[in-house]
Parts: sequence; C-alpha cells; structure tokens
Amino acid sequence: MKAAEVREFVFETLREMNYDTEGVEDDSTLGPAGVDLESLAMAELAVRVEDKFGVRFADEESEELALMTVGEFTATVAERATNVASAGQAG
Repeated sequence: MKAAEVREFVFETLREMNYDTEGVEDDSTLGPAGVDLESLAMAELAVRVEDKFGVRFADEESEELALMTVGEFTATVAERATNVASAGQAG
C-alpha cells in the first residue's frame, strides 16, 4: 500500500467533512494546532480509513491518532494496510 494513495484519500475525506485542507502539509498535526479535528471528527476519519483500507484502530488509540501528523497517520495506515494485504495473501 502506498502512503500517497492513503494521503490522497485522507485529504479527500477531510474536504468531504468540510475541513479546509489548504496549507495542510505532511507535518501538520491532525488534532489541535494543525487540522484541528475534534474527537468525533477524528473518529469519523478513522472509520472511513478503516472501511477503505481494511485496517483497524483500537479505541485506546484515538488520542494518539489526534497527536499524529498527517504524514505519520498516512504512513501508519499504509503500513497496516500492507500487513493486512500480506496476511490475506498468506492465509
């Protein structure tokens, strides 16, 4: 899974959720002082990413996700999606 594909989906989803992505870069945090996603919006983004890429986030990860940068989040999703795909091919 390529991080660029995940990044594109994340930005598309943020725009659908009515967040302004202009000026948002890979080093922008998802939470305060960055994209400024509130907890419900972060949960919605996580669910959409889970549905699209087949990855899962534990409930306990929500605060950690909000502190991630866009780049860290997309890399995490890409890595997990690759692991899911690899596990699917192995099984």
